Amino acid sequence: MKKLEGKIALVTGGNSGIGLATAKQFVAEGSYVYITGRRQVELDAAVEAIGKNVTAVQSDVSNLADLDRLFATIKQEQGHLDIIFANAGGGQIAPLGAITEEHFDKTFNVNVKGLLFTVQKALPLLPEGASIILNASITSIKGTPAFSVYSATKAAVRSFARNWILDLRERKIRVNAISPGVVPTPGYDYLGLNDQQLQEFVDSQASAIPLGRVGTPDEIAKAVVFLASDDSSFVNGIELFVDGGMAQI
Repeated sequence: MKKLEGKIALVTGGNSGIGLATAKQFVAEGSYVYITGRRQVELDAAVEAIGKNVTAVQSDVSNLADLDRLFATIKQEQGHLDIIFANAGGGQIAPLGAITEEHFDKTFNVNVKGLLFTVQKALPLLPEGASIILNASITSIKGTPAFSVYSATKAAVRSFARNWILDLRERKIRVNAISPGVVPTPGYDYLGLNDQQLQEFVDSQASAIPLGRVGTPDEIAKAVVFLASDDSSFVNGIELFVDGGMAQI
């Protein structure tokens, strides 16, 4: 028996990186998956890469009308939703003194507002015992130079998990946060670094990780599957660090 046999799942930001890797793992474990992303070309490529049991819906999580259209589609086609991986998010480098209103608004609109309303608008589709996984980051508890706005959004995401398990306790819906460490993905291209700077950043981070290397999207995806499945049936409200030990030292 596959771990997610017959389950209906949603992965926001499922067109690349951790989201795409997770969507693949969900399908491999028996789930039917909806993925979202802002760029149709990348969504089409992701659907081809996943291969089966997947539907892509072009949408921006920070656009509430897009979210309404997404959940109307899922309701019409499947009628319910068992698993949400609220993964869509991102950030750019901006040290204190150089933070603009545009940078702040863009980061919070996607990482906090978008995540919140993704979950809230999905609630009517969730049965008792559904699983919600929020993609946070080790920056929720660690300081990172020039990354304070992004880090603040991820601290908010982690806080959502703690509070929402109380709001949803009567429905026995579990909410957990997963906090990846350094996991190079296409999203790193938007940090605002050139190729050399990005490689130097990754190398410097690897040396600070007890396992001596950065992680892969597949390693995060396997942990998300754990939180989505009955293997974690008594796990609720946690922040699961998948970071090679980086946040523990």
